[in-house]
Amino acid sequence: MMSHVSEMWCYHWRWKLQHCLYLFTTYIICMQQGAYGCYDCRIVLTDPSGVFTSPCFPSDYPNSQACKWVIRAPHGFIIQLTFIDFDIEEAPGCIYDSLTLDNGESPMNLCGITAKGLSYNSTGNEMIVSFKSDFSIQKKGFNASYVRIAVSLRNQKVIIPQVPDVDAVSVAETVSLPDLSQFTLCFEATKGSSDDNDDWKVFTYTDALSTEFFSFGKTTKGHFLSISGTQCILENALPRNAEFFTGTFQQLCIVGDSFSGSVGIYAKSTYHIVYCPGIFGKVIPGNGRLVLGSNSNEVSSLNGDIYNFRLWNFTMNVQTLANLSCDVKGNIVDWENEFWSIPTSALKAENNLSCGSYLIPSSAIEPTSCANLGSLCQATVNATTPTPPTVTTNMPDTNRNDKPNNGGMFYRISITVFSSSSNTVSKVHDVVAEWLNRTFQNWNYTVYVVNISIHPGSVKEGVREKRSIKSFEVLALLVYNSTNNINLEEEDIRQKLLSNNGTMEGGYKLQSVEVDPVEKCLAEENPPNYFWPDTRPTVTNFTLCHGSTVQTASRTCYLGLQNYTSYWGQPDLRNCTENAADIANQLLNLTGEGQQLTSDKVNDVVQKLKKIVNDEEIDESLGSTVVTIFSNILTSSDSVLAASCSEALKTIDALALKIQFAGPSMSISTRNLALGVSSINSTSFKGGSFSVSPQNNASDFQIDFDKDQTNALASVVLPPSLLKNLSQDEFEVISRAQFTFFNKNGLFQDAENPGNLTSFVVACSIGNITIQDLQDYVKVTIKHTKIQEYPKPTCVFWDMNKNGGNGGWNPAGCQVDAESSENKTVCLCNHLTHFGVLMDLQRTVTQIDQQNTKVLTFITYIGCGISAIFSAATLLTYIAFEKLRRDYPSKILMNLSTALLFLNLIFLLDGWIASFDIEGLCIAVATLLHFFLLATFTWMGLEAVHMYIALVKVFNTYIRRYILKFCIIGWGLPALVIAIVLASSNTNASHVYGKELYGRDANGQGGDDFCWIKNEVVFYVTCAGYFGIMFLMNVAMFIVVMVQICGRNGKRTNRSLKEEILRNLRSVVSLTFLLGMTWGFAFFAWGPLTLPFLYLFSIFNSLQGLFIFVFHCAMKENVQKQWRRHLCCGRFRLADNSDWSKTATNIIKKSSDNLGKSLSSSSIGSNSTYLTSKSKSTTNTYCKRNSHTENVFLDKPSSKFAQEDGEQTSIIPVHQVIDKVKGYCNPRSDNFYKNIIMSDTFSHSTKF
Repeated sequence: MMSHVSEMWCYHWRWKLQHCLYLFTTYIICMQQGAYGCYDCRIVLTDPSGVFTSPCFPSDYPNSQACKWVIRAPHGFIIQLTFIDFDIEEAPGCIYDSLTLDNGESPMNLCGITAKGLSYNSTGNEMIVSFKSDFSIQKKGFNASYVRIAVSLRNQKVIIPQVPDVDAVSVAETVSLPDLSQFTLCFEATKGSSDDNDDWKVFTYTDALSTEFFSFGKTTKGHFLSISGTQCILENALPRNAEFFTGTFQQLCIVGDSFSGSVGIYAKSTYHIVYCPGIFGKVIPGNGRLVLGSNSNEVSSLNGDIYNFRLWNFTMNVQTLANLSCDVKGNIVDWENEFWSIPTSALKAENNLSCGSYLIPSSAIEPTSCANLGSLCQATVNATTPTPPTVTTNMPDTNRNDKPNNGGMFYRISITVFSSSSNTVSKVHDVVAEWLNRTFQNWNYTVYVVNISIHPGSVKEGVREKRSIKSFEVLALLVYNSTNNINLEEEDIRQKLLSNNGTMEGGYKLQSVEVDPVEKCLAEENPPNYFWPDTRPTVTNFTLCHGSTVQTASRTCYLGLQNYTSYWGQPDLRNCTENAADIANQLLNLTGEGQQLTSDKVNDVVQKLKKIVNDEEIDESLGSTVVTIFSNILTSSDSVLAASCSEALKTIDALALKIQFAGPSMSISTRNLALGVSSINSTSFKGGSFSVSPQNNASDFQIDFDKDQTNALASVVLPPSLLKNLSQDEFEVISRAQFTFFNKNGLFQDAENPGNLTSFVVACSIGNITIQDLQDYVKVTIKHTKIQEYPKPTCVFWDMNKNGGNGGWNPAGCQVDAESSENKTVCLCNHLTHFGVLMDLQRTVTQIDQQNTKVLTFITYIGCGISAIFSAATLLTYIAFEKLRRDYPSKILMNLSTALLFLNLIFLLDGWIASFDIEGLCIAVATLLHFFLLATFTWMGLEAVHMYIALVKVFNTYIRRYILKFCIIGWGLPALVIAIVLASSNTNASHVYGKELYGRDANGQGGDDFCWIKNEVVFYVTCAGYFGIMFLMNVAMFIVVMVQICGRNGKRTNRSLKEEILRNLRSVVSLTFLLGMTWGFAFFAWGPLTLPFLYLFSIFNSLQGLFIFVFHCAMKENVQKQWRRHLCCGRFRLADNSDWSKTATNIIKKSSDNLGKSLSSSSIGSNSTYLTSKSKSTTNTYCKRNSHTENVFLDKPSSKFAQEDGEQTSIIPVHQVIDKVKGYCNPRSDNFYKNIIMSDTFSHSTKF
């Protein structure tokens, strides 16, 4: 019974361990796929427009992706996102793969194909798109485009502030309100459903003394209008005991006339007049302050939102109010940005606002019976007012030949209803709206009605009953969201309406039904060179301005509100202006902070600036804008600037030559570029100087003329003899000297000489002439960008004629002055141009071209991923099987595999973590990477030490707490080094660790951010020096161990020479990877051998975990037995006692052969300790089995052989053990193990 339970228990844990290994391997593989993907999909997008896709699109996206795109626009803009293509694994609730769209209000999950062609808008200036995939089933993914759109106040509602004078919403101070004796006021408002307060105000108008003269609100008596202290209760026009304002916007128009003492109220298509004698002859004084809500703590503000607040200084009649459209602007106050002062917190963009110009309505109602459609499937009817709002929708563009294509369609529904009862237009509107909503609510198609208009029809006499039959013409707009490629025909809609004819309330019946699709605006060219494609109604199309790659023009396809037909609006070409100042301001916004510039965009900006500088008159204001744009451009990477740097430099020189200014000098200073121009008199010129220095508490620079600045970043001193060798014509045209300072060096890229520019760059020129071969030198002093401990500077100038006109550094005519120091370089030159300092730095290595850099990066990441997987497999194998980790070498191998595993994992995550730009996190990652690198080096060294003790130190070596001491050294020594480094950084770890750019090509372009050691001294001492010591020690141990192994195998073997060479070769290879000999390739990567050794270094070291797994785990016989015993089944499974049945007769042969056979971490050491660590556990077993056999050693058990401190006691060389026991017993005897275990030889030991 106990045996059966034991077997069941063992089987249970073998099953668990087996599945743990499978799950762990699957997890590692999935993590690698998620890490590599196809490109970086966690980025911030700040361009005005652009496109992004799921990883690997249009190919299937990988497993285990976690992508995030943050689309940002400046304040005053929203983001419009359109899915051009969309195919993500579909599941109920999108529980597997999904795209999450956060528009700033409520995140939504999308999957399947339903989002294809749809557009979505943010409520603010940021939209977050997140994409995740699980470990199975990949689809094509998505292709999305985005564009920023300037937000008009018509597309936003205002949340009425609840606390007076805190974030108040008021009419702008620039708007002056006149005296009002007559007025018309219209607005829309909502009220929170949970608010039962009956004492509130919508707006308040006061004078400078805070005396109230005009307000509207509600008290317990009802709604009121207050004018100049007289409160007029609107009891007959608005309900007293019910709420007029609800959760949806209700429009209200108030008409006041002090000459008649009346107030008109227009609401819900009904006009009421209320007489208020108290307001007769009263005037609302002008120049006051109009705020939304209440201006006092005594009365609260309406708890809701307000929209489209407009004010006129005249009265409107009922017909004018009924036809009042969004295009009629208030002549005193209008719902436009320039009329209001509104804090950002009170603004909120919303869909379906009545006068919204472009916002797209989102589906806010959840489906009731079609949960898997992924979109709206419940009809929605706007039944608030018969005046149709501007219609907008999120339906995709379709080329329909009477059939929809994966998107939405507009349908124009014309219905004639009749009834014998006499009802108003408003009543008919409500009945029809409710009927349409009920008709389409649970239909199989996703449709919703966005507008209804009612027009009275003709009156007919009944034949029999002789009573009048009144008919009404109903015009409605239906939008169909064609999910899942389901077509909706016009006849289907018509039949749906006819089939529900009997469900209309109020006795109304259908007389006729007509359904027609709403046409698109057809493609046309207007004006010339501006082409507009077929566009669905309510969509704004954007195209590039003619001749521009930056500026855009727009045109909207409108939906006519009378008969629901589409028509083109006028093209908006305001961004295509040719005014130089406007273009410059647009370019300034395009290149401003937070904008992501590409090489093409930078080139386009430079070309436009070149055109402005060459064609326009440049004053100080325009010149300052141009310099600022160049300063913004200089923040881009070298690769982005490479294509346009030459043109940019020429344009900056032309700007300095052409800019107009008043006075003796002028200067323009920005963050990355400073320009100074000084007038000179050629006849009285006695020399001059320019200098640039940092301003106090400012990021810009200060340019000084003819002043000595002790802390100048750069200075140029012109000798008095500067103009002596000029011709008469040149002498006469000289009028100015130009000085330019570059804080960034991205425009100076020399393809032939990618040297290390260690200084700022300054340029100086006189007029538009070339000055060279001077009698007296021009003295140029430039500070270094960082201190050079061993400076070897070279003074150079930028030669525009080098490299085919692209420019390059040239040292001709310049020399280094003796005044130079580690902080600055003083150059003496006999000409004027752009000056810089090149430094011959230590650590300069041959640059690698971009193609080889990509290949090496690919090899490294793939290799590290594989190495991490197999290091984990090695570690799990030894953890799972207790028999494998009983000896010392196995425990040392486990520690080495642990260090390698974490080293590879942190290396793989380093670049991704660096992209978050969090300094503290980057420092922590760099520190951990440094620690595990040193730990890996240390454990490789300890492997060598253990082999030396086991195979060379031979007999009588006892080390107390052997593994504990190794662990203290293996993990403690690296930790001590890291602690010393951090302590020496004076509590500022960013001086040692941090983010730097690695992997630049020969042109200084490209590269990736990586968290690593920044300090060169720390790198050379703790990495290169530390490994150098370990490498030399391992080489020595390697040689000694190999000599011992080869010598012993040669003495006792019957194998052929070929077999012996192959065995020794395998031993060499396995030891090479175990001891980290391949890391030594780094010492040989110099000069012409750099590239070959870098490839060798990357391949062998990134795959070190794989090689250790192969040679020291997979090829080991005891590991294979454990795998077969616990992980295999059927004929491959090994019986639990199969290995012990042959041990007694084969132990001598195995222990001799194993020296040359495996040489693994657990064979070199375990061959010498096998008899003390492995056989010790079986002593009692063999004593019992062989009790009948005579044993001459049973009288002398060794007390030293007992375990001390929980560990084995001796490390015994195998050949001496074998030689020792040959004289005592037959090697084939069953007493062999017992004789060895009890031998007195083991009693001799030396304490350590």
